[in-house]
Amino acid sequence: MTTATLPPAAAHATSTPRAHTHAHAPAPRWHEVPEFTVRPARRDDGPALAALSRPFARAGALRERPLSLYLSRTSDFLVAQAPDGTLEGCLGLREHSAADGVLYNFCVAAHRQGTGMGARLLQAALARARTRSLATLFTATTGSGRLFLGHGFRPASPSLAPADWAQSLDPARGARVLARAL
Repeated sequence: MTTATLPPAAAHATSTPRAHTHAHAPAPRWHEVPEFTVRPARRDDGPALAALSRPFARAGALRERPLSLYLSRTSDFLVAQAPDGTLEGCLGLREHSAADGVLYNFCVAAHRQGTGMGARLLQAALARARTRSLATLFTATTGSGRLFLGHGFRPASPSLAPADWAQSLDPARGARVLARAL
């Protein structure tokens, strides 16, 4: 099911004359939450990355990763930070060869889902991959992959992905591999 939001001018279109209309259309959801900043993660973000990712790992949406990984690979991550400094989203980009990269550990806090945060993180990761002259990005998802597919990713054979990453995928999770040329 797709939800549509009426443009502001159409929100008042009713059978009642405009002068008698006092109800206002609800604001789109992305206006209900404070703005956020997307930035590269810093080493001291490691514990917050682990805490943000933990509920997704427990639910089976992400693989469980130790704090040591977040501490040693913070330079892989882009984060979405709320005005109060809280990390509310993250996405890792790991280079696996001169031409290939992998997006991993993509998560957005539940109260931020549907606000555009995931799309902004993904766009920032695509821009980062381009500046690093990567030719292809891969990812694996256990979900619908709708956001990735909407940004040009397509189903791909794991045999096309970086071998060490593809071999690390757990077949029991049933993840689909997606790829996008840059």
